[in-house]
Amino acid sequence: MRAFEYFEPATLAEASALLHRCGGRASVLAGGTDLLVQIKESVRKPEQVINIKKIPGMDVLTFDPVNGLRIGALVTTRAVETSGFVQRHYASLAKAVTDFASIQVRHRATVVGNVCRASPSADSIAPLVADRASVHLYGMSGSREVRVEDFITGVGKTAIAPDEIVTRITVPAPRADAGTGTAKVYLKHGRRVQMELATVGVAVSLTVDGGRCTDVGIVLAAVEPTPVRAVHAENLLREHPITDALILQAAHAAMRDARPISDVRASEAYRRQMVSVLTRRALEQALQQALEAATCEK
Repeated sequence: MRAFEYFEPATLAEASALLHRCGGRASVLAGGTDLLVQIKESVRKPEQVINIKKIPGMDVLTFDPVNGLRIGALVTTRAVETSGFVQRHYASLAKAVTDFASIQVRHRATVVGNVCRASPSADSIAPLVADRASVHLYGMSGSREVRVEDFITGVGKTAIAPDEIVTRITVPAPRADAGTGTAKVYLKHGRRVQMELATVGVAVSLTVDGGRCTDVGIVLAAVEPTPVRAVHAENLLREHPITDALILQAAHAAMRDARPISDVRASEAYRRQMVSVLTRRALEQALQQALEAATCEK
C-alpha cells in the first residue's frame, strides 16, 4: 500500500480547506468499503486521506411529512435498510439497499458513498432519482444543492468540485392527499438474488388518484453510464387511467429509452428485453400498492 497523509477534520470548513489545499489529490473516507480496497489494490493512489467521521451531524437519518427524508453522509446502508420510516415511505430505497452487498458491508458502507461512487449498477441511485432526491454539497464557496440525476455525470464521475464534500442527501416527502396513493418499487435482475451487481435495475415511484396516474418516475439502472429516466414511458402514464394495456405500452417505451451495452454479464439485447420485463412488473406492483394505499387514506 502506498503511503499517504491522514487527517481527521472536526468541521466541514476544516475538511473543505484540507481538500482545497490538497488540490484534488485527496480522498474522503466515510464508510471506506470501496476506498480502502481500491487503495490496497493500487486502483486509487491518494496522497492524502481525509476521514470525516469526527464531523458532527453527518450521521443523521430523519424523516418528517413536510421536509421528507434526510440521509447524512455517514448514514450506513444498513441503517437505511432497517429504518421503519424508510421502509414505510421509501420502500424502493429500502429494497435497493437490502440487495446491496453483504450484511457486513452494509453495516459500514454509506448511501452517500454509494452515490458518489457513481457506478452504473449502484443499487441506491435509481430509487433516489425516481424519488427526485438531491445531493447537498459544502465547499469553500459555501453550500449548494444538486439533483442526484444531475450529480452523476458518467462512470465513476460526479459534479462534485475538488474542495467539496457531500454532507447529506434529501428526498421529498411523498404526497399525502386524501384518496391519493403512492408506491415505490425497485426490481433488480442479476445472476444471484443477493450480493450481486445489477444486470438491469428498474425503480418506479407512482402516485394515483382514483386509478389515474398523477405523478410517476421510472428510472433504469445498469443500462447506460448514468441512470436513465424513462421519459417516454412516464409521459404515457402521467394524467391517464392506468390499465394493463397502458402498462405494457410504457414497458415497451422504457425499453426503447434504454441504450445498454454488451459485457460479460449480459448482452445488449438481453438487457433491453429485461428493461421491458422489469418495468412492467414494477409498474404492476406499484399500481396495486398505490391503490391499496389510496383506499387506506380515504
